[in-house]
Amino acid sequence: MLRYVGLLLLVPLLDSLFLVFVATQIGAPLTILLVVLTALLGLLLVRAESRHTIRKIQQKLAVGELPTNELLDGAFLLVAGALTLTPGLVTDAIGILLLVPFTRAPVRWFVREKILVPYMDKKSGGFATGNVYIGGLPFGGDGGPDFGGQGPNVGGQGPGPAGPSDGDAYDLDEDAYDIDFEDGDRDDRRGFD
Repeated sequence: MLRYVGLLLLVPLLDSLFLVFVATQIGAPLTILLVVLTALLGLLLVRAESRHTIRKIQQKLAVGELPTNELLDGAFLLVAGALTLTPGLVTDAIGILLLVPFTRAPVRWFVREKILVPYMDKKSGGFATGNVYIGGLPFGGDGGPDFGGQGPNVGGQGPGPAGPSDGDAYDLDEDAYDIDFEDGDRDDRRGFD
C-alpha cells in the first residue's frame, strides 16, 4: 500500500520538476499558457469521448450485450478528466493518452487482462470470468490424486455430506408431494422404470 502512495506522491514531484524545466526553456508566461491549453484540450476530449462512450454503452445494452470495454473506458475517462484538470504537463500528457481511443485500447487490455481478470478469478474461484475447471478429475488420473489412503472421504470416512449411507438421502411419502398416486403409477412418476 505504501508503494502506491509513494507512486502517487512521485507524480506531482515529477510534474513540478518538469514545469520548472519547461519554464526555464521557454519562459514562465508560455509555460502557463501551455498548461492552460493542454487542460482545455483535455476537457474537450473528455466531453467528446464521454458522449461517444455513453452511446456505445446504450447500443450494447439495447442488443443485450455487456458493455465491459465501454465501462472500463468510462473509468479511464474519469481518471483522464481528473488528470487534465490537475495543473501540470505530465498529468495532462497522461490524461490525454487515456483520452485518445487508440492509446487507451492497450491500457484497457492491460488493465483487464493483467489486473481485473486475475483479481476476479482469485475472488470468485473462476466463476466470474468462466475459468472454472469442469472436466473430470482435477489431477488427471483415473483415481484422482494419490492421498495414500488419507484423502477426503476415503472409504466413506472423513468429511462428506451427512445423510444415510444407503444412497437415499430422503424418502418422502405420497402426502409430501400432495399428489394422489395410484399403486401402479408411483414408480413411473418418480422416474423409475
